[in-house]
Amino acid sequence: MFKNFSIIGDGAMGTVLGMLLAEKDIDVRMWGHDREQLAEIKKAGENKKFLPGYKLPEIIAFEADDNKIMNDIDLIVSAVPCQFMRVVWNRLKQHVPSAVPIVSVTKGIENETLLRPDQILKETIGDVEVIALSGPTIADELARKLPATACAACDDEQLAKEVQHTFSVSWFRVYTNTDIIGVELAGAMKNVIAIAAGIVDGTKAGDNAKAALLSRGLAEISRLGVAMGANGQTFSGLTGLGDLVTTCISPKGRNRGFGEKIGMGQSVESAQRSTESVIEGIATCKSVVSLAKQFDVEMPITEAVFGVLFENKPVETAIMELMQRELKSEL
Repeated sequence: MFKNFSIIGDGAMGTVLGMLLAEKDIDVRMWGHDREQLAEIKKAGENKKFLPGYKLPEIIAFEADDNKIMNDIDLIVSAVPCQFMRVVWNRLKQHVPSAVPIVSVTKGIENETLLRPDQILKETIGDVEVIALSGPTIADELARKLPATACAACDDEQLAKEVQHTFSVSWFRVYTNTDIIGVELAGAMKNVIAIAAGIVDGTKAGDNAKAALLSRGLAEISRLGVAMGANGQTFSGLTGLGDLVTTCISPKGRNRGFGEKIGMGQSVESAQRSTESVIEGIATCKSVVSLAKQFDVEMPITEAVFGVLFENKPVETAIMELMQRELKSEL
């Protein structure tokens, strides 16, 4: 089992995983791109910006130096928002020790390249083993030690098992999967459907509409994932259906909350300004629409969200167009 960790990224997920690992008496160091923000977390003993209300274990160390954060470690956790990954890892790549695996908890697809987090890391750093750790994992609930599950996905099944045992505790159960393509695509695309779910909540369209949205949204995610080489079964598992449900119903879900504000009448810009956290589904929506065109996959819900976010399409029009599409077989 790994014993010395560096966590790159001081957001909610990086912080809560640091808390989890520290309780297992694992040496944990946290790095953030903003020295002042990192110093504030250290001084307060709490991440007031992204995970307020939870005291951090004293064993967690904070290191702003790019070289020192990589000294004497055997595992790296990458918890950087997808659209910032390339900048951060281009900055850090010269310090990354050889043969040290990276656990990625990022959910998204890079806009310019349409690459997944696993691919971004390999393109920027070079020869590195990446394990995607993903699932229905609302950070606030993890911090409260409520029962949760996730999946460690890697082409190397043995490495996935090592990560599984490293992160598993009595309240956090980790499974393994060799389909990293499906796991990362599911984790990214569910954020787009979560924005749509929030819009449904904001317009008070009802539970029937939301159930339809989740089921048809999952169908869209699965179609594109399989077309891109993923295992179709992945999308009915923790990182597909499981993560989708959590993100679409949780009041803590940033993407759902953002969509709800739009459904209640706020502008996209106003809804975006109301949170300091990154709303990954916004950028991911652009990438997914591009991928759908590239792979010739029909994704009407995703396209409707794109219309609302980037083409000033009224919510009512987007919903009406979805309901009036040509009738067809479910399968």
